[in-house]
Amino acid sequence: MDLVTIAQVEDTTLAIVLNAALRAHGFHPADGSDRGLPGLPGVIGPKGIAIAVPREEAEDAGILAADLLKEMLAP
Repeated sequence: MDLVTIAQVEDTTLAIVLNAALRAHGFHPADGSDRGLPGLPGVIGPKGIAIAVPREEAEDAGILAADLLKEMLAP
């Protein structure tokens, strides 16, 4: 399956919630079992945690993810 990264988030909890919200809207984000750097699953890279979906869903899922992140990160 060809995956495309649609967002990068620094908070693990936020990544989990965003993945759940995308699934609830019918998208198929990667399960996240490989979160973290290779060989160091608990360590987050400098760009954060990648949220990835199949290429054919990337455009629509990216729009939804951006809107959801805007709402979740609002003060």
